[in-house]
Amino acid sequence: MEITRLSPDDESGCAAAVALEIAVAKVDCPDLVLATPVGKANQLRYGWDLNPGRQHLARDADGNLVGLLGLHYPKYENTDQLWMDVWVHPDHRDGDVWEQLIAFAEQEAQTVGRTMLGLNTFDTERDIALATGHGFVQKAVEVNRKQDIAGLDWEVVQKLYDGAVEKSAEYELVRVLGALPEEMLEDMIAVTESINDAPTDDLEIEDDVYSTERLRAYEEAQAKSGTRIYRLIARNKETGALAGHTIIGVEGDRPEMAWQHDTAVSRDHRGHRLGALLKAGMLLWLREAEPQIARIDTWNAESNNHMIGINEQLNYTIVGRFLDYQKKL
Repeated sequence: MEITRLSPDDESGCAAAVALEIAVAKVDCPDLVLATPVGKANQLRYGWDLNPGRQHLARDADGNLVGLLGLHYPKYENTDQLWMDVWVHPDHRDGDVWEQLIAFAEQEAQTVGRTMLGLNTFDTERDIALATGHGFVQKAVEVNRKQDIAGLDWEVVQKLYDGAVEKSAEYELVRVLGALPEEMLEDMIAVTESINDAPTDDLEIEDDVYSTERLRAYEEAQAKSGTRIYRLIARNKETGALAGHTIIGVEGDRPEMAWQHDTAVSRDHRGHRLGALLKAGMLLWLREAEPQIARIDTWNAESNNHMIGINEQLNYTIVGRFLDYQKKL
């Protein structure tokens, strides 16, 4: 089997990679939304915040694409780790392709000096058996949920928003489309780092570390990928302190699809229903600004009961469960 790195400039390779992912998802998680070929290329060029991962194509002796390996090299924290996802075409699941891709990833980790491997899988008997059989230990469960905008009850959204407004009278909402204003940038570091209070279960990971440079890198990566960023910020009316935010990214080449990027409330501003205020307020904004959106997807730790409770009030339903594993080398 030949394993080669996928270039973002390889249009046919990106299209083939997406086709393989679609074939896998059709079996393992039919409602999963995957990147378009353009989106795949942008992931490889820019990543989430200008730290793009790598993808490798696995072809058999006849040149057929049988597997895909995604590798992510944390840059700002957890620099001892290499995270991966493995996709094997349903017609080639005798275990050999998976074995070779895992071996490739382990060799890459050793080459670049990473001592911990992370693995994301579907919650299937096959993936569980393969992961545990290779010494990986399950550390967390993530759940992908979707929000069907056509089925959303806007009266419920408005009621949730109005109720949150009553409990948060000392706060106002600030709408930011695209890059943060320079005067907000420094204060947004602490707000963004509030995401570290979200549960990570048993994962051996460090807290996310943010800086003005990293926030700008995120904005640049999203803009270059064609994603429109909507950010709603809760601000104390009296002190001007930034208390929380939520971000939605709308795809440029598929504008009916949007993604929840982040929702966080600073610890010293909790107890005012700011999470509900931000989530419901964002939906009301998007109804005005992006009426073509048909679906918004979000990911949470299965143990994040507080955020899941808000999401379920807003018509989010489960797409699939995914397992996070780690293995020390």
